[in-house]
Amino acid sequence: MTYLYLVIGLILVIKGADFMVEGASSIARKFRISDFVIGLTVVSFGTSLPELIIGLFAGQKDASDMIIGNVVGSNIANILLVLGVAAAINPLPATNRTVWREIPFTLIASLIFWVLVNDHVMSGSNDSALGRNDGLVLLVCFCGFIMYAFSIIRKQQKLETEWGGEVVDHKPLRSTVEIMAGMAGLYFGGVLAVEMGAIPIAKAWGMSQGMIGLTVIAIGTSLPELATSVVASLKKNTDIAVGNVVGSNIFNIFIVLGVTSTVSPIAFDEKFNTDIIIMLVATFILFFTMFIGSPKRTIQRGEAILFLVMYFAYMGFVVNRG
Repeated sequence: MTYLYLVIGLILVIKGADFMVEGASSIARKFRISDFVIGLTVVSFGTSLPELIIGLFAGQKDASDMIIGNVVGSNIANILLVLGVAAAINPLPATNRTVWREIPFTLIASLIFWVLVNDHVMSGSNDSALGRNDGLVLLVCFCGFIMYAFSIIRKQQKLETEWGGEVVDHKPLRSTVEIMAGMAGLYFGGVLAVEMGAIPIAKAWGMSQGMIGLTVIAIGTSLPELATSVVASLKKNTDIAVGNVVGSNIFNIFIVLGVTSTVSPIAFDEKFNTDIIIMLVATFILFFTMFIGSPKRTIQRGEAILFLVMYFAYMGFVVNRG
């Protein structure tokens, strides 16, 4: 049954991603809000739901390594695997605002996360953990991010320029139903594929909690981002592809870890510092690729292949480490 749950979950995730992209694109054009902002907020939250649900369930089971591994592994997978696959299909351009604001925001979020979990470095404490106060700090940072996103929306609503490209002719009710159905598919698909499928299979193979979180669960909970970005890339709706990943990584740190640690404090194993550094390096490489190649601010197919090679090398490292 676990294998059946995995297959059904994957199907729900892919169809849910398709509905999300259609509904988000339609609403974006209807209210003159850019696809990027929709990807940065609504789509990112929808595709981060599996990480949040897994985090809450794992927190109740006192599986801290699984929570940390899930978030860090998912963020690495989002950049190297998701953007790598999507850019291999179609090169992914980024706006000037993305390069100088959203990507650095992701770097800052990662650094805040590193500071909060390394109590032994910051305060000399013997035990490092993400406590309830740390969770509140992350949630406050998330509020600042949301205020920033809404400031972009207000500015864009004042613009009088015409939309370019094909307009998706959906009524508001249909678009809303599509987004809700998409989020439901992503959520239930993520639960089926990961919690009822991948986790039991991985445990049967004798994998540790941390390794499960960094590999099986991270890839499983990144499936919504992968499916959404691939669908968006195939439809050449690349603003959603990039915005979804950037927004999702910010959501994973601020919302998933913020909510989870507020409900149940998360113990931190120092071995994850290596993975956090890799997450920071991957984010910096994403930033660096915006300035090389032609045209600038675009992830080219060659860079996408490099991302994928780096991701599989990282998977090899994690498996070898055990």
